[in-house]
Amino acid sequence: MSSPLKPMRRVAERMAAPSAICLVVASVLMVTPGAASAAQVVIVSQDPYTNATSYHATEVEADTASHGSSVTSVFQAGRFQDGGASNLGWATLTAAGRARQHGFLPSTTVYATPPGPWQRITDPAVAYDARHGRMLIVGLASPALNGFTGRAVLVSRSTDGVNWGAPITVALSSGTSSFDSTWIGCDGFTSSPTFGTCYVEFDEFGHGNQMHIARSTDGGATWTPSQVPAGASVLHGQPLVQPDGDVIVPIANGFLTRIESFVSTDGGLTFAGPFSISPIVVHTPAGGVRALDVPTADEDFTGKVYVVWYDCRFRTGCSSNDLVMSTSIDGQTWTSPVRIPVDPVTSAVDHFLPGLSVQPGTSGTGAGLAVAYYGYPNASCSSATCQLTYGMTVSTDGGATWTSQLISGPFKLTWLPSTTQGYMVGDYSNTTWPGTRPATVFALASAGTCQLGTVGSCHEAMGATIVAPVTGSAARASSRGAILFAPTESTVLLSMR
Repeated sequence: MSSPLKPMRRVAERMAAPSAICLVVASVLMVTPGAASAAQVVIVSQDPYTNATSYHATEVEADTASHGSSVTSVFQAGRFQDGGASNLGWATLTAAGRARQHGFLPSTTVYATPPGPWQRITDPAVAYDARHGRMLIVGLASPALNGFTGRAVLVSRSTDGVNWGAPITVALSSGTSSFDSTWIGCDGFTSSPTFGTCYVEFDEFGHGNQMHIARSTDGGATWTPSQVPAGASVLHGQPLVQPDGDVIVPIANGFLTRIESFVSTDGGLTFAGPFSISPIVVHTPAGGVRALDVPTADEDFTGKVYVVWYDCRFRTGCSSNDLVMSTSIDGQTWTSPVRIPVDPVTSAVDHFLPGLSVQPGTSGTGAGLAVAYYGYPNASCSSATCQLTYGMTVSTDGGATWTSQLISGPFKLTWLPSTTQGYMVGDYSNTTWPGTRPATVFALASAGTCQLGTVGSCHEAMGATIVAPVTGSAARASSRGAILFAPTESTVLLSMR
């Protein structure tokens, strides 16, 4: 079966420069509350690999970072069933949402050009180091032919978001140790005493999800371990640096039962914590979709930190999930979670896999917040009937009121690669602000049987859009009506490979 995306590719070749892909595949649709101007979704990358050990063509799990009006995205290409991908892809976008250029990292896996030493790579994230003028992509590499063992945390660097060097090793594991869940963040405040310091957070799945942080002061060329609390069991932390150089890392515990934070007040040399943000109260999304409930975080211009995750505490009987948010000015004391009102609390809609960003230069009651997310129109569905959608909700008043849009979908779960943890679009979503409008890059799919090793059976690519301003009525966030549940802590540590 041939991919339905291929005819669109020929259209793009006539419309765009030879180095670009720019495919219109959808229009922004409406969900209440709020109204939306039309916006275009474009395909910015497709998986080119053909090794029979992966699902092809699949691209999943995007992250984005912006520098001025340019956006750089990174994602997995060629997803393996039991962990990792054939390589990490990248795409650079203009402020209009067009793909300027795209490609795949060199010297990473055996499938890369030129090839690298690793069999698989996963957990991509990207950050911009303003002091050294570099985009940095982090990933986690494995030498295993069967299964995934997180042996190397790698950082690839670029001065233009297009030409990427061979990866630099941040950390290596050995023996029974296996790393997991990499993320990267940089100090972008010119007034900060640690301006230009970048931080990579990861955990050691082979040793109880022990937390690790490494820092670099030279544009990612070299990395030094930070001192973190012994025995801290964590998953998916996102380092954020405040204007005074303090570092706050919102994170989930290793059992995904609590959202916590760790804080450094000495420029990232040592970290204290955990500090409690909130228990996680979750309705497991239906249909066997892969949707670990990990936090997404960002900060405003004053250093106030915003953390979002999905949670069912506001729904009677925990019947479906809302997106909820907590904030802090010091990383130690956090506000009670408030519900982001994408849909009425009485609706059957489910929301999960959020990705948050704050508009640069904004703060307080004028902070621009954007949260992208996947969801179902009806939480009561099966793998055969679930309709997966992708949307975004935006606030221009620091989270007091929100307006929401549906960006793409619905997709059937069976169009997606089936991993050991469920049908996969990614373990997180993303947003970024290349100007006054938020952008997102995300996994979308069209009809196919998506069989492991059968090239042409899957049609999951990377789409992108710049969200148009939303007009009309806005819904107000609220902490009222929360129904308290007692989460049960599993004895099984979780992984994001």
